[in-house]
Amino acid sequence: MRAANGVDGGDARRVRYPGVPGRRDVGVDGVRPRAVVIGAGIAGLAAATGLAERGFHVDVLERETYLGGRVGGWTERLPDGTEVGMNRGFHAFFAQYYNLRKLLSRGDPTLGNLRRLDDYPLIDADGRRDTFRNLPRTPPWNALLFALRSPTFTLRDLVGIDGRAAAPLAAVSVPRIYEQLDHVDAETFLRDINFPPAARHLAFEVFSRSFFAEPRNMSAAELATMFHIYFLGSSEGLIFDVARDNFDVALWEPLAAYLTAPGVRGRPGSVEFHTGATVTEIEARGPEALRVRLADGADFDAEAVVSATDVTGLREIVAASPTLGDADWRARVAASAGAPAFAVLRLWLDRPVEPDRPPFLATGGLDPIDNISVLDRYEQRAATWASRTGGSVVELHAYAVTREAESDLRARLLKRLYEIYPETAAAGIVGETVLWRQDCPRFAPGDFARRPTVTTPHPRLVLAGDGVRVDLPVALMERAATTGWLAANALLRQWGAAEHSLQTVPTRGRSAVLHALASRLDRAR
Repeated sequence: MRAANGVDGGDARRVRYPGVPGRRDVGVDGVRPRAVVIGAGIAGLAAATGLAERGFHVDVLERETYLGGRVGGWTERLPDGTEVGMNRGFHAFFAQYYNLRKLLSRGDPTLGNLRRLDDYPLIDADGRRDTFRNLPRTPPWNALLFALRSPTFTLRDLVGIDGRAAAPLAAVSVPRIYEQLDHVDAETFLRDINFPPAARHLAFEVFSRSFFAEPRNMSAAELATMFHIYFLGSSEGLIFDVARDNFDVALWEPLAAYLTAPGVRGRPGSVEFHTGATVTEIEARGPEALRVRLADGADFDAEAVVSATDVTGLREIVAASPTLGDADWRARVAASAGAPAFAVLRLWLDRPVEPDRPPFLATGGLDPIDNISVLDRYEQRAATWASRTGGSVVELHAYAVTREAESDLRARLLKRLYEIYPETAAAGIVGETVLWRQDCPRFAPGDFARRPTVTTPHPRLVLAGDGVRVDLPVALMERAATTGWLAANALLRQWGAAEHSLQTVPTRGRSAVLHALASRLDRAR
């Protein structure tokens, strides 16, 4: 495997957002401002890092017993008593995730705890197989070659696409794309541009379902932005990195060690983690003071608060906090909604899968399965178990599923696994875990304009997370990290502190020709 890309990536046209200069340490005579960060997921950890590095004392309150939020990791036991790593399932760390990589580099400066996957194939119900191996990185040639060599596209398909209707997709501009397409669902948009149905599974459905949504329930603007981030807007490529070990070991323990070691690399502040801490209310005690209350009766007084919870947690906290915000802001928070549930079935098998099976396989049109991971191909703890037992560790994902499907979902997932990897049908299941969650934000048509932003009516309360609106081309884990850094910056400027710089893929499509064409078509409507 090749080494992971560096923190800054390799796209010369990425956009840099320099932080406003200021003080590197806001502590005066040893007295440090106190901030509370609610939630120790990616967004909360980015915000805590940004504040601590400028001299704040930060208390991080996390309701789970582990760090990382939806990218957290923990330990479980198999029936024979063996301890094994567990998490919420596969995550891809793309080279375009500049702000997430910046966060991870605080505990892992060379990003050595990430490793590159050379390819990840995609298959559909008809057995057609696509690959991202050896694609050029420069847009639009990456997307064009992908289409030309794909068995799901034909020249007739490409010629048949409605160029007028597809113009916004080819020349995305953020945030303008939301004005153009956020009112339309992705399925309708793809039908209107005459995108070939067979190709939708591989070119777009994989993206939409990574938001835990069916295309008919996802904003076309979000889908277009994803297409921009991974295809036409960035030359970083479509190959990604994965964590070398369970997320707790590879990602969060190194970062926590950095944040809790006073004085490391000149950092003046400090961070304290409080796990198993459920926040019930935030009380505004004037324009420069807040009090955070926990379910166990404990209080944390702070001069600044970052709420980095999921959308359900934010709704519940705001509903129980009558002193926060105005009526419009409270209504927008109350209207925030979550995506459908997803499930992860992880299996410890008593024999290996075939050696040519990829570490990660994406699927389209093979309900209910969305992807298959062979963890022992890249994750150290799983590899150690597989080497010792002669078995394998396989993980199955099902996105956008209903609770009604829970009773037979396991059986349906296993049926698909046996169809796709027939050798697993004869394997004994040494251990298994089934995880159901429904805590990801919704990105439905019309949601963007109503989504709460990083800043709030209270100057010392800010929000972070992948459900928070940000007018930049970021998505998924990178959206969470970006909003975390932005939340820290929004507070830092109130103390005259130096803000943190950020990077994104270009905010507009790279082709001047496509932009000119899109503008002409737009004016002609």
